[in-house]
Amino acid sequence: MKKFLYIITVLGAFVISSCTKDFEAINTNPNAPVSVQPSLLLRQVIYNFGEEMSYEGFVAGDLLSQHRTALDFNLFDRHALKSPQLGGNPWPVFYTNLRDNEIILNQSRTTDAFRVYEGPALILKAYIAAGLTDLFGDVPYFEAFDGVNSTVTPAYNEQEAIYMNEGGILDNLNKGIVAIENYNDAIQLEGDILFNGDLNAWIRFANSLKIKHLLRISDRVDVSADLQAVFNDDNYIKTNTKNAVFDFTNSDPNSFRLAQLRIGDFNNFVLSETMEDILVDLNDPRIETLFRPFSNSTSGEFNGLLNGVDATSTSITLADYSLASSMFREDTSTLDANFITAWEVHFALAEAAAKNLISANAQSLYETGITLAFEYWNTELPPNYISGPASFNASGASSIEQIITQKWIANTINGYEGWIEYRRTGFPELRTISASLNNDLIPTRMPYPDEEAALNAENYIKAADATDNNSINVKVWWDE
Repeated sequence: MKKFLYIITVLGAFVISSCTKDFEAINTNPNAPVSVQPSLLLRQVIYNFGEEMSYEGFVAGDLLSQHRTALDFNLFDRHALKSPQLGGNPWPVFYTNLRDNEIILNQSRTTDAFRVYEGPALILKAYIAAGLTDLFGDVPYFEAFDGVNSTVTPAYNEQEAIYMNEGGILDNLNKGIVAIENYNDAIQLEGDILFNGDLNAWIRFANSLKIKHLLRISDRVDVSADLQAVFNDDNYIKTNTKNAVFDFTNSDPNSFRLAQLRIGDFNNFVLSETMEDILVDLNDPRIETLFRPFSNSTSGEFNGLLNGVDATSTSITLADYSLASSMFREDTSTLDANFITAWEVHFALAEAAAKNLISANAQSLYETGITLAFEYWNTELPPNYISGPASFNASGASSIEQIITQKWIANTINGYEGWIEYRRTGFPELRTISASLNNDLIPTRMPYPDEEAALNAENYIKAADATDNNSINVKVWWDE
C-alpha cells in the first residue's frame, strides 16, 4: 500500500510539473494574434472616434450649443452635466482611442516596418487630446495612455502644459509633420480612412489643426507669428475635397447611429429655438437641409423649442416642433464624421485676420468659408446671401460675431465644437434655458466623470479642488 501511494505521489508531481511547465503554451490561443497590426488600429481609432463623437455631437453637443433640444430624458439639456442620458459622457471615448493610438505610436518607434505610422499617430494624438482638454480642462495626459508601461492612476496635467509643453498638442503637431517629411521608405500607410494613405494630406490636416488651436489659445498666448507662418506656408485644407472626414453609409454598421436606434430616440431631439431664430433671421435655407417642417404645419414652416424644458411639468406635442432632417436617419449617406474641414479653417483664418493676428483679407476668408459651408451641407447658396443678410461688417466685434455665427451654424453635430466656440467667444448669443439645473448659467466645462473619483481618487481630489469641487462653471485655461 505504501509503495502504491509513493508511485501515485511521484506520478502526481510529474503531472503537476509538466502542467506548470506547459501552462503558458496550453493556455495560449494559437489563433489569437499577440499584437494588433497598426493598420487595423489606425482604422479603428479613426472610425470609432469619428462615429462616437458624431453621435455625441447630435445627442449632447448640439444641446449645449443650442442647435437642437431634447423633449425627454433631458437632464443634460437642463445642464445637469453629471447626468448623461442618451449621451453626454465623452470621457471614455477620448481615453479609449488615445490609448489605442498610443499603441500605434509605440509600434512606429520600435518596428522599422511601421515607421510610416509615426506622423499620423502624433497628429491624431494632438487632435484627440485637444478635444479632451477643451471640454474638461486639466486632465490626465502625460502619464495616461500607455497602459502597459505607465501608472493606472495618472496625475492630472494643467491645460496650459497639455497645449504648450514638449509632447503636448502643438509639439506633437510639429513633430508629426517632421516625421512625415523625413519618411522616405516605400511602405504605404494602410488603414487610413481619412486620406487613403496620402501623407501630404496628413500634413495639411496638421497645419489646419495648428490654425485652429493656435487661435483657440490666442487670448492667452501671442500666436500671431506662428499663425502667420502657417498661413504664408499655404499648405492647409482649402477645399471640401480635401476635408478630414469619412462618409457614413445607408446600411449597418456604417450608417449614422441615430439611423440604427429606435425611432423614439430619434424623435426625442427637435430644432432649438436659438437655431431657428438665427437661421430665420438670416433667411438661411440650411434650415430645410438640417430640419423638417413640423408635422402640424400647414405651409411647410419650421418651429423650434427653447432648450431645457422640464418634461415632468411641461406637456410637449412632438408634432408642433421640427425634427432633424432625413439625412440624420433615412439617408445618412450624405452625412460625414467631421474631424476638420475647409470651411472651419477659413472661418478661423477670417477671425485671425479680423483680430489682426495675421495679415490677410478677413472678408474674403469669411465669404469663402460661407461658400464652402453651404457646399459641405449640400445646400445651394442663395445669390444674395453673402451680399444681403450675411454681408460682412468689418467693424470689430460685429465681424467676429458674424464669423463665429457662421461657423456655429455649420458645426451642427460636430462633436461639442459649437459650445466650445461659444465659450471662447461668447457668440452666438445663447438663450437662458427653460428650466435650468445650473442656476441659469451656461456651463463652461464638462465635469469629470464619477469613475475618476472611484478609480483615480487621489489625483481626482486634487483636480476637483482646483475646479471648485468639479464645478461645470469654472473656466478652462484658454477661457480665463
